[in-house]
Amino acid sequence: MLKSLYIKNIALIEETYIEFSNGLNILSGETGAGKSIIIDSL
Repeated sequence: MLKSLYIKNIALIEETYIEFSNGLNILSGETGAGKSIIIDSL
């Protein structure tokens, strides 16, 4: 199970750390917010 994700210097994202909860996690946001960048980072 994926518990966290650290992203640095990828496209629009300078640096971020995401912690996931148990069960279903949903990424949502406006167009251009970086949802696809986060998925591509996996």
